[in-house]
Amino acid sequence: MKLVVLITSRLEGGLEVAQGWQEGGAPGVTVLRSQGIHNLQKAVQRGDIELPRVVGSMAAAMAALIDNMEQNGLIALSVVDDTLVDQLVKLAQDALGDLYQQDNGILFVIPIERAYGVTSHRGE
Repeated sequence: MKLVVLITSRLEGGLEVAQGWQEGGAPGVTVLRSQGIHNLQKAVQRGDIELPRVVGSMAAAMAALIDNMEQNGLIALSVVDDTLVDQLVKLAQDALGDLYQQDNGILFVIPIERAYGVTSHRGE
């Protein structure tokens, strides 16, 4: 079994990937909203958002920003059989484009030694 993880700043594209994974046979897909630190820093530098004036550190300022801003990124997670990994990668690349191109996202696969509670949705 493998854990397939997609991280992208493209919310709609990420949701398209998650739905494609589910339709492609992934027994479950978990989606988390996210905010990348790089995009947050760029927004501050452009002046799109303003740092709080009274903070103890840059980390505290960024935490305050994250608490008050819309999260536009997405993390999709799915635990799948090894045989599904290539299909999920293809579905992600079909939706987001070449993952080696900047701003499309990153995807990685982690081996899982044991998993509990993972079932198949086939035959439902």
